[in-house]
Amino acid sequence: MRTMINRMLCLVYAFSLSCCVHADEPAPLPQPLKLRFCIFDPIGEQGDAFANAQDLALAARRFNIITTLKVYTDEGVAAEDFKAGQCDGVALTTLRARQFNAFIGSIDSIGGVPSYDDLRLLLSTLTQPKLAPYMRQGPYEVIGVVPLGAAYVFVRDRRINSIEKAAGKKIAVLDWDKSQAFMVQQLGAQPVASDITNFGGKFNNGQVDIIVAPAVTYRPLELYRGLGDRGAIYHFPLMMITASIIINRERLLQQVPDLDQRIDALRAYALNENERAWKLIARSEKNIDPKYWMTLTPQDQQKYTQMMKVARLQLTQNGHYNAKMMHLLKLVRCKEEPGRSECAEHDE
Repeated sequence: MRTMINRMLCLVYAFSLSCCVHADEPAPLPQPLKLRFCIFDPIGEQGDAFANAQDLALAARRFNIITTLKVYTDEGVAAEDFKAGQCDGVALTTLRARQFNAFIGSIDSIGGVPSYDDLRLLLSTLTQPKLAPYMRQGPYEVIGVVPLGAAYVFVRDRRINSIEKAAGKKIAVLDWDKSQAFMVQQLGAQPVASDITNFGGKFNNGQVDIIVAPAVTYRPLELYRGLGDRGAIYHFPLMMITASIIINRERLLQQVPDLDQRIDALRAYALNENERAWKLIARSEKNIDPKYWMTLTPQDQQKYTQMMKVARLQLTQNGHYNAKMMHLLKLVRCKEEPGRSECAEHDE
């Protein structure tokens, strides 16, 4: 778990600072931009994520970006301190970022982004100037989104190979994400409250029968132990997992009048920087033992797709998902695959 989180945070934070040292970027204006950044590292100041952040912060000083880092071993505490004004920026999972920006925070919706082609198109679309207003909510602004990979269903017993057979099984869910508990209840299964630090362990020791996780967690969390000789991974993404970089725009505008120009440059740079993330995702999926991948029948894939759509509609109706993002995600899906049946409907 430590390695996976460190990699994610190094990637997210590297993106937020490396744009400041890109050779093609014009020289910054004379006035310095001072940033206090919340960094989540489960090991604290001895962790790899914090060490890399220190190196990058030192390099950024050459460009008048003065960064003070504060490390956290709990993502929830980092988010709360950011809200309280203890930090000017924060790097965290997009699931957790929903509280700061409902539009961006809905990217990781159930079934909203079914393929990597869809996700690439979405991330490219988000850099368009006309969407810049949606990146802002209150004092906060999202300045980058980084892909972390598709979330797949891991089962300890490959006989759990259909929706119906998930009924009554124990499934780990993030205790602060209502969408996961909702989905599990729709399956007739038992949600088991967990967090990012212990859901893998619960799967490996048999406390839960099923988890949903991206491939980047497979080796760091040793999920092959939970899979054993009988387990399997559905080769069918339930959602895409991403990370977000967020700043307190109102506070930073008091320092530099050219903040918007710098943010626009960050967003444009994001696509190039994200290639490192895409390579990590591809490598992680390739490193999973092929024997674990399970291909669902077309009938079951259709059942999952319909079930996820119903869940998205209900979660959007009750305000958990942002309706504008849901519409954008549908446009992306239909752009990539115009023949989808949903493209003729008007419910998202």
